Amino acid sequence: MTGLQDRLTPEQVEEFGRELDELRQRIVADLGQEDVDYIHKMIKTQRGLEVAGRGLMFAGFFPPAWLAGVGALSLAKILDNMEIGHNVMHGQYDWTRDPALSSQNFEWDTVAPSDNWRHSHNYIHHTYTNILDKDRDIGYGILRMDPEQKWHPYYLGNPVYASLLALLFQWGVMLHDLEVDRVLKGERKWSEFKEVRAKILRKAARQFGKDYVLFPLLTGPMAPLTLAGNASANLIRNLWAFSIIFCGHFPAEVESFTEAETEEENRGQWYLRQILGSANISGGKLFHILSGNLSHQIEHHLFPDIPARRYPQIAPEVRAICEKYGLPYHTGPLRKQLFSVARKIVKLALPGKEQPEPGPRTVVGDRQPAAA
Repeated sequence: MTGLQDRLTPEQVEEFGRELDELRQRIVADLGQEDVDYIHKMIKTQRGLEVAGRGLMFAGFFPPAWLAGVGALSLAKILDNMEIGHNVMHGQYDWTRDPALSSQNFEWDTVAPSDNWRHSHNYIHHTYTNILDKDRDIGYGILRMDPEQKWHPYYLGNPVYASLLALLFQWGVMLHDLEVDRVLKGERKWSEFKEVRAKILRKAARQFGKDYVLFPLLTGPMAPLTLAGNASANLIRNLWAFSIIFCGHFPAEVESFTEAETEEENRGQWYLRQILGSANISGGKLFHILSGNLSHQIEHHLFPDIPARRYPQIAPEVRAICEKYGLPYHTGPLRKQLFSVARKIVKLALPGKEQPEPGPRTVVGDRQPAAA
């Protein structure tokens, strides 16, 4: 674990932060109707796909119709969760003053209540990104995803827990807010989560009733096939969301940090931590849309409240700034990032501290960047 203080001089950190602030300000000043039209187009597309998917289930006896229905519904759920829900709830469109695009009003098509998620994700994760014992997204309370996490025989099941989390990802995100691991350790009391539990039960009941009771019953004799189709669409969405999120946070080269080295962190150091603690996934335009543009996880961690459709636009500039200061810019295709994450999950199931993978590690404490 290379300390943040060893990366750049104080003067470099200040200039580095100023450049990223200027980039942010330029994009914010340029936000306008094109951004509004884009998100409305995504919402319209998502709704069309959901209507098509639900409608095709009425013809579920015909295998091509059932498969097409599952495909359309899967895409609808992916768009709702990734490109629409996640991004709207980050406040990326609050500037429009449109109640339908308000981060505080939006509710998504998943069992995790939006209120709970906004606290655990928007506040805790994005404030304490990759800080051990602060960012609860490191391992989600059930996995060992960093060599600095103390090993316990429980972690021998790391690959099994990860596989189950991938299959049931929406439920894992929902239960994440209960902080069960901290309750079991005596760090929190179960009674503290009364309101969180109530929201979970209400939202889970609505989602379960919609996908596994109401819509199957509406299709009459096709009910068993509709139930299976809805379950398949949820499974596909779960696997996709898990893959995108884990590939943006846990490839081998992504770094973690201690509370001590992030004390009294200034804006430039916060930006630095976001870059070192994130990874991008390369791909085409459709891939980026289906990932909610979280394939640009570096840019998202830098500017979580800027519309995600802008991330591909600013990515070359962010990368150029990283190169200017001798900082890594982690990126690679999905297969590469998935393999790296899977390898880490298996290695960290075993005792001992993981050895860093071979490759250059740039420490910029004894030189100035070319243009700084």
